[in-house]
Amino acid sequence: MKGRELTMVRIYLLEGEVQLNNLLKRLHDWEKLRGLTVFRGISGFGSNGEIHSAKLIDLAMELPIVVEFFDENKKVQAILEHLEDDIKPGHVAWWPVQINE
Repeated sequence: MKGRELTMVRIYLLEGEVQLNNLLKRLHDWEKLRGLTVFRGISGFGSNGEIHSAKLIDLAMELPIVVEFFDENKKVQAILEHLEDDIKPGHVAWWPVQINE
């Protein structure tokens, strides 16, 4: 199988944060990504140790959100530079991946 190396990015947010809509608009309209997926977690915690979990009695949920995408290495590095001021330190991870062609 023929492959090509790209860069995978994961951005960790909370559902209640306003950032998500702005981030999606930027990545779609300005950065012209090939694709992106948003995952909604059912439970999680971050560096502050506060657990965010889905419960039937909760009306306002602050569940973990993961935004994931991949693209050409140079393009991803430029996007990460653009997002540096908008995403909290320690909330973005990236690594090389192989895709089939």
